[in-house]
Amino acid sequence: MHAQCIAGIIVQLSIPEQSPRQDAMIIALIGVVHGTSHFFHLLVPPLFPWLMAEFALDFTGVGFSMTVFFIVSGCGQALAGFLVDRFGAVRVLLAGMLCFLASGGVLSMAGGLPGILAAAALAGLGNSVLHPADFTVLNRRVSTSRLGHAFSVHGLSGNIGWALAPLFLTAVASAANWRLAAALASLAALPALLLLLAFRRHLEGEPPAEVHKTEGAAPGQFAFLASGPVWLCFAFFFLITSAFGAVQNYIPSILQGMYGLPLGFAAASLSLYLLASAGGIVVGGFIARHAAHERQIATVLTIAALLALLMAAGLLPAWAIPVLLAGIGFFTGIAGPSRDLLVRKAATARFGQAAYGRVYGFVYSGLDLGLAVAPLLFGVFMDRGQFASVLIGIAVFQSLAILTALRVGRSGA
Repeated sequence: MHAQCIAGIIVQLSIPEQSPRQDAMIIALIGVVHGTSHFFHLLVPPLFPWLMAEFALDFTGVGFSMTVFFIVSGCGQALAGFLVDRFGAVRVLLAGMLCFLASGGVLSMAGGLPGILAAAALAGLGNSVLHPADFTVLNRRVSTSRLGHAFSVHGLSGNIGWALAPLFLTAVASAANWRLAAALASLAALPALLLLLAFRRHLEGEPPAEVHKTEGAAPGQFAFLASGPVWLCFAFFFLITSAFGAVQNYIPSILQGMYGLPLGFAAASLSLYLLASAGGIVVGGFIARHAAHERQIATVLTIAALLALLMAAGLLPAWAIPVLLAGIGFFTGIAGPSRDLLVRKAATARFGQAAYGRVYGFVYSGLDLGLAVAPLLFGVFMDRGQFASVLIGIAVFQSLAILTALRVGRSGA
């Protein structure tokens, strides 16, 4: 397809300007929903110490719950996109919130590892609907000029959900018991569920059938799988989240083993990384308003990769490492909103609004795959004490992600 035709399609699919208040309401509602999903990412891990003691489990056994979570979420995410395109995003989001409610209840009544795995599977099933559904709502219902801010709030709300879950669960489990913590956690899905019901008409755009009608003959249901840019976006998510998974899982141990930082200080450095990443997402929302998203992504990820290599070199004093780690988080965070707009470009250029759910669902399943694979890929180096190799691997994955982003841009998506 010629570049002029692509530009025409994107302009045609642009959302007309509406009031900032209307956009802000939709962005806030989807932000609450996305924050809820990230809260349930960490339904089980904060309770590991109590679950291990209660059921005589080791880290391998209880950690398998997260493997189940990401497998269910990744496979479900690719399939959920078809449901979003067929039945609409709001219905699918409501089903996801009900899965979160059930997951907390099942965990609170668990009698052993099978119950824990069932709770993780339900949480993964609920999580699977989020990206195809909420990005469909944002793309269809938010003014095009404010999509950068929408994606920024979307990413930021997820970080807030991650931050709240361990604080809430460990506080309740310490003060009372882990079963009460799990039961109360299930109620965290209620606000999002009620908001979706109360403001449903504001989130629902054209019915899926009408979208197909206005766009003419729709491509085949699986036509997007023949699109090179869609596969490149999938690869981008796999690569960038593999790097993030390595940081999330192993950076405290790396800082302790490589730089001699106390474990508590090393863990605080991870929190600093996540906070800096959230700040980067906010900045990225403003930067993403401009064109050339692939070049923006390449610039900030190049800086992040160079900082990771500098950390791997072991040349800096230990006190400087948390600052360096925060820099990696900040520049990686900036790429977030541009990344989501790049996926939008790949979706709209050839398939239009009718395929938002399918494309976003498939592409974001790469995120779950990356998070599931990262512990296995980098765990080998950790077991051998090759901490610098993990940092080099993070830089390599970020560099490969840069190449995929640039290829998407050059393809004209």
